Amino acid sequence: MQYVEVAPIKLVRKDAAWFTYASEQPVSVGTIVSIPVGKQTITGVVLREVAKPAFECKPITGVIEETPLPAPLLATARWIADYYQAHLSAVLSAILPTGITKNRQARSSKKHTNVRAISERTPTADQQSAIDAILQNTAATQLLFGVTGSGKTLVYIECAKKLFKQGFSSVILVPEIALTSQIVDEFVHVFGDDVLVTHSKQTEAERHKVWQQALRTDSPKIVIGPRSALFLPLQNIGLIALDEFHEPSYKQEQQPRYSSLRVATILARQHKNARAVFGSATPPVAEYYLAEKANAPILRLPATAQDAVKPTVSIVDMTKRTFFTQHRFFSDAALKRIDETLAQQKQVLIFHNRRGTTATTLCGNCGWMAIDPDTDLPLTLHADKHLLISHVTGHSMRVPTSCPECGDVDIVHKGIGTKLLETELKKRYPNKIIARFDGDAEQAATVEQKYQELYSGEIDIIIGTQVVAKGIDLPHLTTVCVVQADAGLALPDYTASERTFQLLAQAVGRVGRNQNETAVIVQSYQPTHPAITHGVAQDYAGFYHTAIAERQHSHFPPFTYLARFTCTYKTEAAAIKNARTLAKTLKQTAASDVRFFGPAPAFYEKQHGTYRWNIIAKSPTRQHLAALASNLPPKYWQFELDPISLL
Repeated sequence: MQYVEVAPIKLVRKDAAWFTYASEQPVSVGTIVSIPVGKQTITGVVLREVAKPAFECKPITGVIEETPLPAPLLATARWIADYYQAHLSAVLSAILPTGITKNRQARSSKKHTNVRAISERTPTADQQSAIDAILQNTAATQLLFGVTGSGKTLVYIECAKKLFKQGFSSVILVPEIALTSQIVDEFVHVFGDDVLVTHSKQTEAERHKVWQQALRTDSPKIVIGPRSALFLPLQNIGLIALDEFHEPSYKQEQQPRYSSLRVATILARQHKNARAVFGSATPPVAEYYLAEKANAPILRLPATAQDAVKPTVSIVDMTKRTFFTQHRFFSDAALKRIDETLAQQKQVLIFHNRRGTTATTLCGNCGWMAIDPDTDLPLTLHADKHLLISHVTGHSMRVPTSCPECGDVDIVHKGIGTKLLETELKKRYPNKIIARFDGDAEQAATVEQKYQELYSGEIDIIIGTQVVAKGIDLPHLTTVCVVQADAGLALPDYTASERTFQLLAQAVGRVGRNQNETAVIVQSYQPTHPAITHGVAQDYAGFYHTAIAERQHSHFPPFTYLARFTCTYKTEAAAIKNARTLAKTLKQTAASDVRFFGPAPAFYEKQHGTYRWNIIAKSPTRQHLAALASNLPPKYWQFELDPISLL
């Protein structure tokens, strides 16, 4: 009889992460088994073999998966639980596919068909020196700091190719499912059927199949996908690359609230021969600062991979209405350039990081505003559906023809959203193909679904939120118009200017990648703000020095660590009362270097009929914040270490 400690993937007891079971058949560490817990049978993972205990043990019910999880993945899971103060059950549940107990019918997987015409490319001198540096150094995480269009993907491919020949797999992470199409094209061209793609748009069965392939394979594979692809159970990983690693989607927002950046570093370390590479044209200032401080390799790609003509960039001051004689939110300069581009049968990208038709609906007579009863936030007009919709809760109402408060018919819709831009552009260019990409896009109209039409230039005008500003490569695109560049600067968050800079620099980077004459027109109410001027110029160094000085002065990361306690109660009075009680307890138990802010209402205070209040803690010592988790009440509260935003 063998005795083993098994961690259930469902929370059984908060104070226990594993339980001892007996097994008549020998089971290896990492084997996924079914175990009896009370009257239930649940899934668990074998953690270690132990001596026969003094108490009676229940037997393991059965083995779910004969092949055990790789030891590096199991060690990483335990690290996540410890580092983020998360229960091990939550971590194991996140790394295993849903429906793991189901028997899947063997089905031939769909063949990937390339959209792009891919030519063989020889690395430039800069790319080759980055490739050599990555392959020679396994000791640390490396930053691949390359301007937009500098060919970071080719660097990943060449590194993966060398490692593949040595029997090592590679994991290539992308921040968005929308970006998988173009990167999969490039890798399938080189690696064919050895590419495994996983993402949340696949069915449960498809994801389970990919997971099984990764676990059971004896040969190296190339895994591509967003954040969760990190957890595919590969035996020998040689490279983990995070492309566009500045994107906030690399942070998991539900338990366990981990950062893919930290996890990638630990997983690479556990695999001994692996290296983690973080690629971006706009690295997060905190990460860049820490890399410099730790003397981590920062590999630079300062030039575009192909000889390219720099775009002509102009900033239009939106406070000067003389620049807007033809249209209320497209400047004369923008319209002239759009007309010229379409006449040349080239593509235009209209970038605006706000969905819907208009941002607020109000009564011009009494000031009544259409708000979400669950959040008290303004509802967004979606004129195509004739609905006012909350982008937080999904609550919707019909657009009133008269004010519900005073009966006046003077209903005013203010602000600009992507749907309004689409409506206006369709009026002006009725014969052109116009496509909008944002969080409201139908399933069949996402960047991923329409990628072929985008890439081939069939779509004349692309309208979109941040989903189109990220690493997408469009050879027919020659004009970018940013409708209101400062839209995100008003958010009450320490990362607001950094996010504005990144989105702007990335949007500008969609052009200037080849010999075509290209142009960028940026409209802004704050044309001299550092995030705008440096973003338009794609001047990372200039922005970095401004931002890092502000962070140091205000005691924000990387100069301090953050933790957030969030409560959710049915009434505002209960939220305030309990938040004040916990704040008092925390202050009494915290180390002397911990500073507290709040309690205060969360940015989205009301959600789903409940009230949310936050307590923020800052400390130069992360362990002092981690220690505070033990004060968390058993109900109504959540704790997050290292939040990337305080909204």
